[in-house]
Formats: sequence, structure tokens, C-alpha cells
Amino acid sequence: MSKITMVGAGNVGATAVQHIAQKELCEELVMIDVVEGLPQGKGLDMWESAPLCGSDTHVEGTNDMKAMKDSDLVLITAGLARKPGMSRSDLLDKNAEIVGGIVEHIVRHAPKAIIMVVTNPLDVMTYLAYRVSGFARERVFGMAGVLDSARLCSFVAMELGVSVKDTQALVLGGHGDSMVPLPRYTTVAGIPITQLMDQAAIDRILDRTRKAGGEIVALLKTGSAYYSPGASLAEMVEAVVKNKRRVLPCAAILQGEYGLKDVCAGVPVLLGQKGIEKIVEVKLEPSEIETLRKSAEDVKQDIARLKLP
Repeated sequence: MSKITMVGAGNVGATAVQHIAQKELCEELVMIDVVEGLPQGKGLDMWESAPLCGSDTHVEGTNDMKAMKDSDLVLITAGLARKPGMSRSDLLDKNAEIVGGIVEHIVRHAPKAIIMVVTNPLDVMTYLAYRVSGFARERVFGMAGVLDSARLCSFVAMELGVSVKDTQALVLGGHGDSMVPLPRYTTVAGIPITQLMDQAAIDRILDRTRKAGGEIVALLKTGSAYYSPGASLAEMVEAVVKNKRRVLPCAAILQGEYGLKDVCAGVPVLLGQKGIEKIVEVKLEPSEIETLRKSAEDVKQDIARLKLP
């Protein structure tokens, strides 16, 4: 892809842009933010690091939404970040206004773009972007599952004292306390963790995964996670740009898959240059299906608050 635009030059957006630039995933990389000087300053700082990173990708920082013109891929991280005591749903109303406005600019200036959403509450914002854009669902999806799965992988590696390179995990459902981590599909060198640790340890790790974002918010006190979300988004971008056709858990619009319809939820997808090329339906136990549907119902309740036409 020749042009990628990031809307949002905060910590998550800037971290993702740095990864994208260092990997030289596009010819033109634009970072847009409403704060005067912020994207310009961060873009210049990244360019000054380019000789050290060996990257020729130049980041253009701007406050002008028109700069996204003809982008192949638009990433949305703009919005309010969580503060201590806030749930992702608390962010709903304000961030819906922000994301809705951004998507209108995408439709106007980059009508052929693929949209990736990161703004919280992520599943609801992804659904909002889908509805406001009118784009095919294959072209509008969210980041959450890659992040949640990475967090689970990191906790498994810590618990067992193994390399993170040997861990793989799968987390479905909404990006929040009702997410659905799947121990049966979480492995170390192909061995399910159900064979490597007792149930108490598994339960402890799964609970920490569900609360991982809140744990970081509580520690930082003045912000939320950005290293892991930024790296997660960059991994998805690479899958699309290089047409890797990777199977990654993403927040996707479901129209019957997993028995869910007209809702956004995290599920495994085949990700390539056209966006979501296939939604992968893995076999779930009855209890897992019930938890996934409960997670989706939580998202639907928040979607209803948007009062979309």
C-alpha cells in the first residue's frame, strides 16, 4: 500500500506509527491530530530517528483531515483515554462523537480505504465506523483481539518461565471484562496450557488478561496502555499491507457467524490486502458459546445507546 493515515497522535497512535515507519510498510505515512504541533513534533522526532533505524519512511504530521486524501488504510486511535475508575463504556458518548466525525472525513477524502479502529470502547466504535461509512464489513474492523491474545501470551510465558516466542493464544468476544479467553486454544509450542498448569493458575491468568488494561491504568494513574496496543495495531497493518493472510483475532462485524448478527465482536479472521478475507469459525464448547454471546450482548447494549438510524 502506498499511503497510510493515522488519526490520533497520542501515545497509542504515535507508537503504532513508529512501528509502521520502522518496518517501512508504506511510501507515505500521515499522522493527524487536532492538537496543534503534536503530530508535527512527533513526526519530526521520528524522522530524526530514521538514520538510526534504517527507515526511509517519512511521517507527515498535520492538523488537516484533508491530508488523508486517497489513503489506502486509515487507522483511528483518536479519542479520550481511560482514567482510573473509568470503564470502557464510560467513554462511549464522547468517543462516538469523535469517531463518527473522523469516519465522515474518511468517506469524503479516502472512500476506498480500509478502516482499522482502536478507540475505546473498541467494539462499539468499530460498529459505529461500519455504519457511518457504509463500507463493506470486510473493510472495517478493530484491533482488540490481537492485543488481548498478546497479553494472555505474555502472562503464560511469565507463569511457565518460557519464551514468548513459543506461546500462542486466542481471545474472542468484546474488548473488556466480558472477553472470552480460550485456554484450549492457548498453547506453548503447540501444547495446550490445560496440560501445563493447573486450573487455579489458568483461572488466575485469564482473570488478569480480562483486567489487563485496567491494571495498567491503575499503575500509570494519568493514562492507559500504549506500547502493547501500538505493537498490536502495527502487526495487523503488516498483515494487510504485505497480504500475509494471517489468522488473527480482530473485532469484526458478524452477520450470522457464531450465531451472532448485526454486532461487532472479536473472532479469528483471515487478514490480507482486502481486509477481512474470511471469518474463521472455531469449534466452541457450550459454555464458551454462552460466554461469547453474553459478551456480544454487552456490546449490543452499548450500540443501542448510540441510537443509530
